[in-house]
Amino acid sequence: MSSLAGKRILLIISGGIAAYKTLETIRRVRERGGAVRCILTKGGAQFVTPLSLAALSEDKVYGDLFSLTDESEMGHIRLSREADLAVVAPASADILAKMAQGRADDLATAALLATDKPVLVAPAMNSRMWEHAATQENMAVLKARGILSVGPNEGDMACGEFGFGRMAEPEEILGAIEAFFGRDAPLAGRHALVTSGPTFEAIDPVRFIGNRSSGRQGHAIALALARLGARTTLVSGPTGLSDPAGVETHRVESAQEMLAACEAALPCDVAVCAAAVSDWRAKEPHSRKMKKNGKTPPELVLTANPDILACLSATGNTRPRLVVGFAAETEKVVEHAQAKLAKKGCDWILANDVSQGSGTFGGAQNTIHLIDAHGVDSWPRMSKDDVAAKLGARIAKALAPAPAVKSENLKS
Repeated sequence: MSSLAGKRILLIISGGIAAYKTLETIRRVRERGGAVRCILTKGGAQFVTPLSLAALSEDKVYGDLFSLTDESEMGHIRLSREADLAVVAPASADILAKMAQGRADDLATAALLATDKPVLVAPAMNSRMWEHAATQENMAVLKARGILSVGPNEGDMACGEFGFGRMAEPEEILGAIEAFFGRDAPLAGRHALVTSGPTFEAIDPVRFIGNRSSGRQGHAIALALARLGARTTLVSGPTGLSDPAGVETHRVESAQEMLAACEAALPCDVAVCAAAVSDWRAKEPHSRKMKKNGKTPPELVLTANPDILACLSATGNTRPRLVVGFAAETEKVVEHAQAKLAKKGCDWILANDVSQGSGTFGGAQNTIHLIDAHGVDSWPRMSKDDVAAKLGARIAKALAPAPAVKSENLKS
């Protein structure tokens, strides 16, 4: 069952072109069993219509603080108290300033001032407005009060500029909502460490040794564990993927950097090593681009990279309770993975076929054989998101029961 099943979201849409993204957010929340009720500001109504919001939410859309019918029942109080979470998306610079100042001059800000429920904001504005000292001070005030936030991202703006201020995508906002409700989920109180993507090992400033891993599986696992309530740390090699919502992400390039980031994240309850780490690196990378020297290729001397899976499996008192590795094979998939399980000292190995034509590297689907001390559990071919969800459920079962959640683990 989704962590949103039966949850009630009060969605406040303020003025900004990013308001169109809220339509997809509503659809995603409803798909997962959540209920959405909308407050549309006058600015927001310049970009989306009450009719479209009502059609997707299947509920009345509110907008007038002085509505005779709604306010006869103290509508701004009722709206603010009947929700489990209030989400402001897009959160313009104007509404963030009003929230910081405690103003209540329209229905949206009155409801936010009256609410006794948690609030999540998704800022969206021009990059100069976001970087302005006033906006940064307002955000600091709101975070100090416990307001949660997601984004903004860096990217192209509707105004033609580029920078931070682009509203988080609907999937990211959904992830943040699920992460909030996931604090009461099976992995609440647990810390999960996930590695993802390839590593790039420099030969010179231009060339590197790498592989074809897209990072899709590792990123999906990190998001699935966060949705189950785990405080999740993702250490990712170079990928073209966005950071999963609700996940603390550290970007690295080399295997040595990845190991250092993993060791810095310890202790944790579970480590899932999904990254395709390069086995070798150049022993002495060149500081300048190597130039062609006739027809003779330069000699490249390699040295072994650290074995991150083996290191995490042998970390003594800080060893995770559960260490999960991946075995990317092109032949004798199960046999080679069984040998790897014994050699690395981890608890589980997820073996998959990455041979040419399998579609695993860079693809959206995967075929998994989970190998542990009890044998082999072969899963049917499924999407990488479904693999992540299935693995997350199995991890939650293995780590149950979870300890009580401590307040210091809940970050705003």
